[in-house]
Amino acid sequence: MLNFDFDIFVDDLTRIGAAAILGGVIGMERELNGHFAGLRTHMMVAIGCAVFVVGGLAISGEQQEAVTRVVQGIAAGVGFLGAGTILKIDEKEKIKGLTTASSIWLASALGTLAGLGEYVPAAAATAIALIVLAVLRPIERVLAHYSHTGKHHRNDTPKPDTAKSDTREPGSE
Repeated sequence: MLNFDFDIFVDDLTRIGAAAILGGVIGMERELNGHFAGLRTHMMVAIGCAVFVVGGLAISGEQQEAVTRVVQGIAAGVGFLGAGTILKIDEKEKIKGLTTASSIWLASALGTLAGLGEYVPAAAATAIALIVLAVLRPIERVLAHYSHTGKHHRNDTPKPDTAKSDTREPGSE
C-alpha cells in the first residue's frame, strides 16, 4: 500500500515552490529586458535542481557525501545548458549571452539552495542578483559608452609638437 506522508509532501512542495519563485524572479528580469532565456527557462532550471536535491536527500537520508555529489553534478550539468546561450557574433570581441548563461547557472544554485531548505541564503542571493542585473545595467551602459568613444583615456588626445615653435598653417600669414 502507498505510504503517503503529508508533512514530507508539504516540505517538498515548499522547497520546490521556493525554487520556482526564486528562479522566476531572476527569469522575470531577463524576460522584461528581452534576453534569450526568460521566466519559464529560469523557473524550470531552478525547479529541476530542487527536484534533484530533494530526490538526493530522499535517497541518501541526508548523507552529506551523497548530497554533495548531487550538487556537483548540478553545477557541472547546468554549465552546459548555460553555454548554449552564448553566441560569438564576430571575429573580434563581440560575445552575447554571458550574463544570461550566468543567470541560468545562478537559477540552478537558487534551486539547489531551496531544495536543501536553505531559504535565507537563496533569498539573499536573489536580491543581490537583481541589483546586479537591474540596478547596475545603467552604470554598465555608461561605462560601455566611454570605452567605445575613447573619452576615458587621458593619453588619447594628440600632444602638440614641441619641436616646432610656429604652429600656424602655411599661408595663414
